[in-house]
Amino acid sequence: MEGSPTGTTVMRMTAFDADDPATDNALLRYNIRQQTPDRPSPNMFYIDPEKGDIVTVVPPALLDRETLENPKYELIIEAQDMAGLDVGLTGTATATIMIDDKNDHSPKFTKKEFQATVEEGAVGVIVNLTVEDKDDPTTGAWRAAYTIINGNPGQSFEIHTNPQTNEGMLSVVKPLDYEISAFHTLLIKVENEDPLVPDVSYGPSSTATVHITVLDVNEGPVFHPDPMMVTKQEHISVGSVLLTVNATDPDSLQHQTIRYSVYKDPAGWLNINPINGTVDTTAVLDRESPFVHNSVYTALFLAIDSGNPPATGTGTLLITLEDVNDNAPFIYPTVAEVCDDAKNLSVVILGASDKDLHPNTDPFKFEIHKPTVPDKVWKISKINNTHALVSLLQNLNKANYHLPIMVTDSGKPPMTNITDLRVQVCSCKNSKVDCNTAGAPHFSTTAVLLLSFFSLARL
Repeated sequence: MEGSPTGTTVMRMTAFDADDPATDNALLRYNIRQQTPDRPSPNMFYIDPEKGDIVTVVPPALLDRETLENPKYELIIEAQDMAGLDVGLTGTATATIMIDDKNDHSPKFTKKEFQATVEEGAVGVIVNLTVEDKDDPTTGAWRAAYTIINGNPGQSFEIHTNPQTNEGMLSVVKPLDYEISAFHTLLIKVENEDPLVPDVSYGPSSTATVHITVLDVNEGPVFHPDPMMVTKQEHISVGSVLLTVNATDPDSLQHQTIRYSVYKDPAGWLNINPINGTVDTTAVLDRESPFVHNSVYTALFLAIDSGNPPATGTGTLLITLEDVNDNAPFIYPTVAEVCDDAKNLSVVILGASDKDLHPNTDPFKFEIHKPTVPDKVWKISKINNTHALVSLLQNLNKANYHLPIMVTDSGKPPMTNITDLRVQVCSCKNSKVDCNTAGAPHFSTTAVLLLSFFSLARL
């Protein structure tokens, strides 16, 4: 390590001699033959002739890595037997000694003050802070760590170290508002990753001031609130006022006007007054529309200021549509089959559905539309709030029959729908079902009535 005290052991050299260790033929002595480089002193190190320990012999000030021409020293070490007498045999080896760095230099800013400009609303790096450090660039004694110690109460700024250049990259991470403050002053400290040696400290040059100027930018108007929410019944009259939107311009130091327009209105239901922001309807609002999701219709509006160039803000309107009973229920299925000689005269289980919401849906009321259907042929029985069973009271001849089913919801007032249920009476013999009506009589509703009448007459 640089600055090591005089007498610090660096390494131990060991040589081996194959002669009898009990004789002088294997009694070794060590010495330094050559030191490269030979500055700042030709005798930087000493080797213990008997042990082979290499130690420093110069004052700590001469072991200053930052002032040495080369921090690497190569020593040619000679080992000689016969206790070092001239008649002894010798062997040599090279000892390579690296003067290692320690953190004896604090980083220093290249300037006391740095300047930066940034547009309001922008984020990213705004200035690179440069420092100098005389320590080894490959160590933590050189690598810088920056800290903002003053001027950042809102945590709008962050600083990170560029690992290649050691510069401090000062960034805006929360957009700045010119109208709140056009200037910011930061005090930044730089330290090393590794601690300084005890006799070195961070001085005034390890801090710097950054003056930041915020440039005014024409910002888009802002809607209040956003999103805007209203609740209305569907089918309100065309031209009904829903609300008046409100947008303000953040550029309070400028005197600008705002105009409104529709941005996205998927169903084409809305209009907005460009001057005062009043939103009214241009068509009937329908909760069951495919543009409505979970009873909510979403539209977007623009607020455009008079800046140069103009800036735009976007606001969202959420219209919650309350249900009215505007949809009649419908049945399913609408086709059924039954055997002409069936012992079980159940025909089909009908279900009903309604696009409206409770209480405008079930329980549904199922009925046979009796003005066109005779009694004592068909029967419909309630199963639950949404299903009913259609059955025959007697077997019918093979043919197609049309049975008008009337289903009514529970709305106030209720809505009714009449749907023809087509019942195919089929021939079922020898496990074969034949519903082909070719050659068989096809009955209209009147024919069904007459057939039913004659059937009843025979009962």
